[in-house]
Amino acid sequence: MPFPDELAHGLTVVPYRSTWPRDFARISERLASALGSKALAIDHVGSTSVPGLPAKDCIDIQVRVARLDEKTLVPAFEGIGFRLRPEEWNRVEISDGEECPKLVFAPPKGGRPCNVHVRVGNGPNVRRNLLFRDFLRADERARKAWGDFKSRLARSVTDVFAYGQIKAPATEILMAAAETWAAHTGWTVEKSTAENSTA
Repeated sequence: MPFPDELAHGLTVVPYRSTWPRDFARISERLASALGSKALAIDHVGSTSVPGLPAKDCIDIQVRVARLDEKTLVPAFEGIGFRLRPEEWNRVEISDGEECPKLVFAPPKGGRPCNVHVRVGNGPNVRRNLLFRDFLRADERARKAWGDFKSRLARSVTDVFAYGQIKAPATEILMAAAETWAAHTGWTVEKSTAENSTA
């Protein structure tokens, strides 16, 4: 759940903004400086990483690490003001039927809205987020349909938690199409990393 200072932003899906890649780059630079070699790669993921896709004005960032070691990672994030999200669903996710641990950090109080997802190496949850991004970047029809769905949903559901719960099953349908696309195109995490990520 959002921290109290984040609630002021509300739940609004806005048209794509050309400033989002630059916003990601600024946050990524701060993270890279604070994390050093702990960060194997830092990826812009989620809807703000897809040109032309409407999204909540909240940058999603994926930090890939070799080990999810809270004793070293949490102090590194806290040192630049980022706050660990405490909810259980921010500590584990299911990808391809596999339970994957993760950590999610909120921005510093008053900072630019973002979620920083810390995931292990090239696990299935890392793959899923890169595939989501790359499929929607490549498929104009899917991108338009997904953007229309999210925009309409946000107009009728104003609660962040309820919005996420409704969006989750629709995301599974989208990812089934993404898997078909990956099989047809030969998409892999390695190709995605070479083209789109920073380390």
